Amino acid sequence: MEMSMIAVVFLCCVVCLRLFYTAEALVTLPGNETIPALIMFGDSIVDTGSNNDLTTLAKCNFPPYGRDFPGGKPTGRFSNGKVPSDFLAEALGIKGFIPSYLSSSLQPHDLLTGVNFASGGSGYDPLTPKLQSVIPLSDQLRLFKEYIEKLKGNFGEERTNFILSKSLVIVVSSSNDIANSYFATGIRKMQYDVPSYDDMLVQVASSFIKELYALGPRRIGVFGAPPLGCVPFERTLFGGIERKCSEEVNMASKLFNAKLSAELDSLNQNLPQAKIVYIDVYNPLLHIIENPTKYGFEVVDKGCCGTGTIEASVLCNRLEPTCADVSKYVFWDSFHPTQRTYQIMVSKIMTRYTNSFS
Repeated sequence: MEMSMIAVVFLCCVVCLRLFYTAEALVTLPGNETIPALIMFGDSIVDTGSNNDLTTLAKCNFPPYGRDFPGGKPTGRFSNGKVPSDFLAEALGIKGFIPSYLSSSLQPHDLLTGVNFASGGSGYDPLTPKLQSVIPLSDQLRLFKEYIEKLKGNFGEERTNFILSKSLVIVVSSSNDIANSYFATGIRKMQYDVPSYDDMLVQVASSFIKELYALGPRRIGVFGAPPLGCVPFERTLFGGIERKCSEEVNMASKLFNAKLSAELDSLNQNLPQAKIVYIDVYNPLLHIIENPTKYGFEVVDKGCCGTGTIEASVLCNRLEPTCADVSKYVFWDSFHPTQRTYQIMVSKIMTRYTNSFS
C-alpha cells in the first residue's frame, strides 16, 4: 500500500513537472532560445491595473469590467476579461498574467518574468496623459529604471542583464493621441495637420525606444495604431448618421503606421544587436471588423456595455446593462475590444512575428 502511494505521488510529480516545462518552452526561438520575461509599456490596450489608485476618469477597476476574467472580478483591465499582455505572456509560456508594476501584491519573484508599466489613457504625445491625469511614457520609463534596480538588488547584476537583453519588451501607444488628443477633443488639430502630428508622434516613439535600448532591452516590439475610425466611439463622433467607419481617422492611423514602420527599420539598422519589430494590428483588427462572421462575431459597430456607442471607462459601470452574449461582439465598450477579439489578434501576432525576435 505504501509503495503504491509513493508511485502515485511520483507519477503526479512527473506530470506536474512535464506540464511546467512544457509551458515554459511553449515558444522557442531559433537557436533554442526562450524569452524569460515580458515587459509592457503603453496604454489601456495592455494596462493590467496601473491606473487603479490614480485620481483619473481613465480607470476600470469596477464592474462590469473583468466579468469574464478568472474569478469574475475587475482588475483594472479595460475589457471583459484578459487583455493582450496576458495572452502574450501565456503564448510565450512565461506566465498566465502580467501584473502591473504598481500592484500592491507584486512580489520580488514577479520581477523575474516581467511586469506591466502601461497606463490607460497614455500616449506618445506628452499632452495626452495630461488630459487624462495618467502615467506618461516618461514616468513609465522612470518606473522601469526603478524596476531594474530592484532586479539587481534581488537577483544580481548578471541575471538582470540577461533578463533585460533576452526579454520581450512591447510598446503599445498612439491610439489616445490620434483618437482623442487630435480628433475627439480637436486640441492638437489647432496646432498640427495630420502628417505633422504623426511626425511628432513618431519622433517621440523613436526617442522612447532609443532610451529603452540604452537601458539594456534588445527585443522590442512596437504596435502600430489600429483602425481607430472603426472604433464605436469614433463612429459615433465622425461616422455620420449610419455610424460608418471614419475614413479620415483611419487614414491618420495608416499614415502614422507607415511613418512608424520606416523609423523602426532605421533604428534596427543603427542600433547594434537590436531586434525592433513593427507589429501591424491595423489590418488584423480591420479584417475582423469587415469579416465578422468568419470569426463568429455579429456586432462590430457597438460595444457590449450600455448602448455601446459612447460608454467606456467610468461611463461603463455597474448601472449600465451589458449584452447577453459578449462572444458575438468585437468590442467590449465603445473603445476597447473584447477578450475574444484580443485572443484572436494575439494568435495572429504570434504566428507572424515570433521569429522576428530571434
